[in-house]
Amino acid sequence: MVSRTLLSLTFLFLFNYTFSAAPKRQMRAVWIATVTNLDWPSKKGLSTYEQKKEMIRLLDELQANNINTVIFQARPSADVYYESSIEPWSMWLSGRQGIAPSPYYDPLQFVIDECHKRCMEVHVWLNPYRVLNYDDVSLFNKDHLFFKRKELFVKYGNKYYFNPGLKDTQEHLTTIVKEIVKKYDIAAIHFDDYFYPYPVAGENFPDNCTYQNNPRGFSCKNDWRRDNVTEIIKQLNHTIKSIKPWVEFGISPFGVWRHKAQDPLGSGTTQSLTNYDHLYADILKWLKEGYIDYVVPQLYWEIGRKNFDYSVLVDWWAKNAYNSNLYIGLFASGFEISNAQAWKKPNELIRQMDLNKIYPQIQGEVFFRAGTFIKNHQGLNTTLKNKHYKYPALVPISKTITGEQSAQPKIIEFIEENNKRILSWQTVNEKDGKEVAYYVIYAFQGDEIGDMNDPSTIVGISAENKLDLTDFCASKHGSYAFVVTSINKYKLESDVKTYIIKKL
Repeated sequence: MVSRTLLSLTFLFLFNYTFSAAPKRQMRAVWIATVTNLDWPSKKGLSTYEQKKEMIRLLDELQANNINTVIFQARPSADVYYESSIEPWSMWLSGRQGIAPSPYYDPLQFVIDECHKRCMEVHVWLNPYRVLNYDDVSLFNKDHLFFKRKELFVKYGNKYYFNPGLKDTQEHLTTIVKEIVKKYDIAAIHFDDYFYPYPVAGENFPDNCTYQNNPRGFSCKNDWRRDNVTEIIKQLNHTIKSIKPWVEFGISPFGVWRHKAQDPLGSGTTQSLTNYDHLYADILKWLKEGYIDYVVPQLYWEIGRKNFDYSVLVDWWAKNAYNSNLYIGLFASGFEISNAQAWKKPNELIRQMDLNKIYPQIQGEVFFRAGTFIKNHQGLNTTLKNKHYKYPALVPISKTITGEQSAQPKIIEFIEENNKRILSWQTVNEKDGKEVAYYVIYAFQGDEIGDMNDPSTIVGISAENKLDLTDFCASKHGSYAFVVTSINKYKLESDVKTYIIKKL
């Protein structure tokens, strides 16, 4: 039951917050799911041309909605969407595991290149323990690790998993993450809610022998399991930062950590699984200890739902994110698959986004998932374009990562090029994380710089050292002050030391 106090606060603040100025920095992300061809590619066996065409269309749709981050599922089930020396090509590409795209290309590199053209970040989404969703090992490529190191794997229900209790499992996963971070220009490594698998009725996860052989001083197997997961989270965070300290590590957990009836720190929820007790993921510990840089709880329930109410949970996470960035996972797929009445009338996601504005701790949203997101269910895209995401937004700065600014571009000037009015500037050359990810261009009416935190003054974001402002110039009159800043891989914006005045 939603508390009357919380509801009162909600409606008291909604008007003011709903119509307040949009933030200049906000996470606006979308998950692109590749497992079982959920979002991309649309089916197995598409040609390279068709795969690329589908991805470009998808990214164009997201860019049109001012989405600034893509979370791309590059390792759905111990098979991959990138060139790897460790694991085989995913079966969801060709239909058979281990078959490279033909003509050859690297899908992850293609996604990164296309996103960077659009000044969008790429977070690489991996599933740590899932190996096979079916009880059919013939689906494995003949060179799969499963046939070389069977002792690393367990069968639970009708699926196969890496055994989280084995040190070699941790080392294998670390090697995978190391390969990706070294090879690709990404912004983050991302895990979702699949740690120990969701419980199968009437069946125990088969790790009793592993526990008995090496309990590591734990008298309770559940505590041992939680420690197994915590150890790999700690190890991966260290691995990532030792290679590229600007690359973030983010987790998108199931929406309930624990219930208050189980733990005084828990949320006012009941009758659902929890991260802590069923998936053995102690998210709160990871947040307290700084093992992760951001958290995206999957709050896939509606406002006012009995037992696990969105309002109750968003309030709990806002109070328990500690020093990590907090984004909320929103259930865009609910428009298609939820039977709850709230998803049948306009517009549950917009109500949730309005509610999020009450909490300054919440720095944005992540939509599950891309395929449903672009269908404009109940006018979602229209509302985003006209209100919530009307102006561009820069990705939030990490609270847990320290970096240095890069320099501001110099020699800013307008040039005439093929009857167009192009603003150009000198390229900024930096290194060690200070490399420019993209440039931000502002225009202020008059002869002076105005509020740099006002996103409505951003007239463009560019991956190049120029921007076509022909349409802007044709629509304005009088003097304007133009500013160009650089954003580097630490997400830091350069200082403003120079700008130009142009009479339009």
